[in-house]
Amino acid sequence: MQLKLTTKAQDGIVTVNCSGRIVFGEESSLLRDTVKKLLQDNKKIILNLGEINYIDSGGLGTLVALHTSAQNSGGMIKLVNLTQRVGDILQVTKLLTVFNVYNSEAEARESFRQVA
Repeated sequence: MQLKLTTKAQDGIVTVNCSGRIVFGEESSLLRDTVKKLLQDNKKIILNLGEINYIDSGGLGTLVALHTSAQNSGGMIKLVNLTQRVGDILQVTKLLTVFNVYNSEAEARESFRQVA
């Protein structure tokens, strides 16, 4: 299954709902291009990974690159609704220590408000 993205903006926070696979190639490029465009106007982004059923090293690299791009532009990306598989991969690769991860979109939104 290819990657499908839908976005919604609310209160200055953009949520990107991801569905499918984040793998090297078109899927990673789509995610990278979409989020980089969003970062131009929005500094608060939530990536909802609840419907991601597979992620490879290229996908992980894309997430790390987007995290770095957001920080360099004064923004922040938070991950929510990790599936067991994605959560395990982030834990094994020690990337859970890099990302801000929340159980729900509501928790991530609240964390943005607390920082403001």
